[in-house]
Amino acid sequence: MAIINSYFSYSELFSILLVGGVVIVVSLNRSPEQHTPQRPSKWGSWVGGIAFTFFIAFLGYLLAKVPGFDHIGQLACAIIIAVAYRQFFGYPEIIRSGIAFSSKRLLRTAIILYGLKLNIDTVLSDGLGLLARDVGVIIFAIFMTIWLAKVFKADKNISLLLGVGTGVCGAAAIAAVAPIIKAKDEDTAIGVGIIALMGTVFAIGYTILRPILPLDSIEYGMWAGISLHEVAHVALAGAPAGEDGLAIALLAKLGRVFLLVPLCFILIFIMKRKHKDTDETGAKIEFPWFLVGFIVLSILGSYVFGHSIPVSDNIMEGVFTLTTWLLTAAMVGLGLNVSLRDLKDRAMRPLAAMTITSILLSVIAYFII
Repeated sequence: MAIINSYFSYSELFSILLVGGVVIVVSLNRSPEQHTPQRPSKWGSWVGGIAFTFFIAFLGYLLAKVPGFDHIGQLACAIIIAVAYRQFFGYPEIIRSGIAFSSKRLLRTAIILYGLKLNIDTVLSDGLGLLARDVGVIIFAIFMTIWLAKVFKADKNISLLLGVGTGVCGAAAIAAVAPIIKAKDEDTAIGVGIIALMGTVFAIGYTILRPILPLDSIEYGMWAGISLHEVAHVALAGAPAGEDGLAIALLAKLGRVFLLVPLCFILIFIMKRKHKDTDETGAKIEFPWFLVGFIVLSILGSYVFGHSIPVSDNIMEGVFTLTTWLLTAAMVGLGLNVSLRDLKDRAMRPLAAMTITSILLSVIAYFII
């Protein structure tokens, strides 16, 4: 990347790749009268689809380097590009199998690897007081969003996903809960996009308010950690509080990540009870085995890697980077399912419910720290 940057600026490189992407897109979507294509093999469709999601993810990475877009991050930028692609060029049916693999399998792999970011020992030894607050935050965020969704007559699934994302840990929480409540890929992508955008707005707002609030660095870090959406948003908002403030902010956020697993099992129980009188096909809820992987890697990351098994910081940083790229490619696959025709009617009311919930959560968190 450093060699490339010596010849091109990020904006120039983004433009070059975007033009290249358009050429690929047009060739994929040309009508049969324009050429005589041979359908790719299943293997070719699978590989091509995965490669395409990573290509859009890379465009998102570059777009996130452009001033203005650097505040919303790689994930949101990639979803924006994927949604725009779908509206201009349609869904690339020819590589559907690979795109579906990214949006499902790579997504679960990213959530499993995300477990390495959770230090269970730190949460249990230093964050029990924060953990109690985190439980209250999650309960409030979910139930307030659901209640407001009923008042606004908003889409139930999108609202529930946004409530979980607001209360727990943003995109990762939405991705984990979506298959449990049988949310559509489009709903998941909408939820992730809204969380990424609004979480960034709130994080920037926190940094602006930091100098005028009567909070010391520790109190400010706690406020950010128990009320903001994504881990990245907490890191962005917590940085102005210095090392101690950022550390307590991330600790508070880790407690919310820790609670993702019990929340998922509670939702499984609720969904099974809700559908117990319906037919077995509709009531069957697939066990989220990826959460088992999440727990296993959390345990390994907390008690084994770096302890019994030496692992360098560079390796762990590489795994975290891989996790980000896998999650971004997966969100591209989901974003390709979003139709802007339905977005206005289905997303605006859940967005309003989630925004009001987030504001109330910030105010309540301020008074309980």
